[in-house]
Amino acid sequence: MTQITHIQQAVPRQFRNLLASAILLVLIAPAAGFAAGAPVDSPSSEAVDENPTDLDRVKVVGDRYLPDYAARSIRGATKTDTPLLDVPQAVTVVTDKLVADQGITSMGDAFRYMPGVGTSQGEGNRDTPVLRGNSTTADFFVDGIRDDVQYFRDVYNLERLEALKGANAMIFGRGGSGGVINRVTRQADGMEHRSGSLQYGSNQRRRATMDYGAGIGTDAGFRINAMYENSDSFRDSVNVTRYGANPTFGIDFGSNTRLQLSYERFHDERTADRGIPSFQGKPVVTDPSTFFGDPELSVSDATVDAFDATLEHAFSDNLSVRNHLRWADYDKLYQNVYPSSVDATGSFVTLAAYGNATQRRNLFNQTDFVWKVGSGGTQHTVLAGAELGRQVTDNFRQTGYFAPGTNVVPIANPMVSVPVEFRQSATDADNHGIAKVAAIYLQDQIDFSPHWQAIIGLRHDDFSVDLRNNRTGEILRSEDRMLSPRAGLVYKPLANVSFYASYSKAFQPRAGDQLASLKADSASLKPESSINREIGAKWDIKPDLQASLAVYRLDRGNVAIIDPANNTKMILVDGQYGRGVELGLAGRVTDAWQLMGGYAYQAGEITTTQSSTVIKGNRLAHLPKYSASLWNRYDFNQTIGVGLGIIYRGSIYANIDNKVALPAFTRFDAAVFWTLNPMLQLQLNIENLADKRYFASANNNNNISPGAPRSAWVSLNYHF
Repeated sequence: MTQITHIQQAVPRQFRNLLASAILLVLIAPAAGFAAGAPVDSPSSEAVDENPTDLDRVKVVGDRYLPDYAARSIRGATKTDTPLLDVPQAVTVVTDKLVADQGITSMGDAFRYMPGVGTSQGEGNRDTPVLRGNSTTADFFVDGIRDDVQYFRDVYNLERLEALKGANAMIFGRGGSGGVINRVTRQADGMEHRSGSLQYGSNQRRRATMDYGAGIGTDAGFRINAMYENSDSFRDSVNVTRYGANPTFGIDFGSNTRLQLSYERFHDERTADRGIPSFQGKPVVTDPSTFFGDPELSVSDATVDAFDATLEHAFSDNLSVRNHLRWADYDKLYQNVYPSSVDATGSFVTLAAYGNATQRRNLFNQTDFVWKVGSGGTQHTVLAGAELGRQVTDNFRQTGYFAPGTNVVPIANPMVSVPVEFRQSATDADNHGIAKVAAIYLQDQIDFSPHWQAIIGLRHDDFSVDLRNNRTGEILRSEDRMLSPRAGLVYKPLANVSFYASYSKAFQPRAGDQLASLKADSASLKPESSINREIGAKWDIKPDLQASLAVYRLDRGNVAIIDPANNTKMILVDGQYGRGVELGLAGRVTDAWQLMGGYAYQAGEITTTQSSTVIKGNRLAHLPKYSASLWNRYDFNQTIGVGLGIIYRGSIYANIDNKVALPAFTRFDAAVFWTLNPMLQLQLNIENLADKRYFASANNNNNISPGAPRSAWVSLNYHF
């Protein structure tokens, strides 16, 4: 009860009232048959034709059923199609329908509706989610395959976005200490897709998307998703230009074999914006639009070329195989002139600069066999698989050097244009690395009875990194052989209710999440480890409305630090822990009302002093103790609908030293949907309706991102 009282005190009253109203209506709606306003037509309300006519192809234009915010099953968590109710871990899914309704264009915007998932600034050049207190730039996957270079991803070809929380090494391999982010992309399915959108709004927001697909005969089809954006920002002299194209092709060879091919070309070019510095433990007082540094020399440029081939074959109803090959080439360059410190008077800021180039070629192949077998009333879904991967990475970093005195500027006028020479310092990286992985895994999903299920899995990884220092010729090698267990037990007292307990373990090799931090004094040390223990419950309140609860503890060990008794050696210690409670709610309350929301209580701290500033007892950076979100869409009739969202985030520390805090905030968003005809819809989105001043994220104490003031944009959504 004490913890519940703290939660009530920390969450703003307006959010508690809104959440309480939503939960109350959710609970009484099924019993009372509640339906406010005119119901929206749905497939279930149509009469069934007793003499159906076979059609060659179905074309959907202007489906009047409300967008679908809920997912019923998932493949990413187990590599088998499994109902979410039967997955013994916390999972949050953001669908493409929610993305469209909120006008989301980035990963960071999608994270805000995932309980327990936050975001770090990522130095203004990359996505950096914070999963249960663990900041990561590499725990990204596309259709289950690693996508680990540092860049900003788009959502133009997104079917749905999955956050799989806790240690996930059994399925995904190294990393994933606090969880992973998996993008499920749109694929050719033989059906017609003819839609797109045009956006225009505040800060010269200009964006266009297209989704076009069709069948080819009866056994094949193609689909192409494309996007172009050229937008400014509320931040001075900040711009983003990006484009993407993702054609896919699918063909059936008979009734049991399917081949899916996909290629993506994506380019993102933007101003690398490191935000504002701090003074006396708080962000400096300045207009949110103020840019610190030189925007002309602060650029981020990423290009991705990726090819995927997936072959699936069913030997029988009970035995199938799936092989997924992915080749990806990443070219990433960024440099920035940014605020590094503020003087004792709070009047001047010192600027620093550096640039970094990364080129990486990934080649991964996953082969999965799934065998369903029953014996003695017990049903087994057995997964046996292997993954082979090779990653070739080149890193080249340069430090920016200023003429004497030109990098100290007044806080009142911190945007500059000064000469900066970029060249290598004595410690800047110039590396060539090759990482190889060979993994095998075995998993059994066991149905003992209608009430009891279990999942047991084990993965073995043979992971090696060879890193050559091009400046000295030194070659460092690290080789790790790791076992990643996973176990979960599910009890279902009712068909629509489950309780679970789970245990899982993950590891992080010494080369780090970007394969570039290998050092002679740490190469031979054991990988960092993370152990996740979790209990939870899931409830399908209605077939299309789901609620979830998870309580977890995540412990991180084998952290390498300098031995206090001998500074020439490194030792392994425990590093940090995180614990928390997550609540999720997603789906349709009535035919006219749909929502998605979540709440998280999170506590995390350092368990062993690791430096003079990283002290035992410090709270983890970027981790709010309390956070919550709730988005609603309500359609009054077939023509007019509205959306209302609320986001609350508690205070966070900008860095692990706990010297600078970002205050809590509550933000409201809204939307209006106007269907002109079945093929055309106008949409107005308003972000930060109350024009709240807040700070969205940070990378460290002097790189803090202000939140956007009130902004609005209009979308024209069309089907043809």
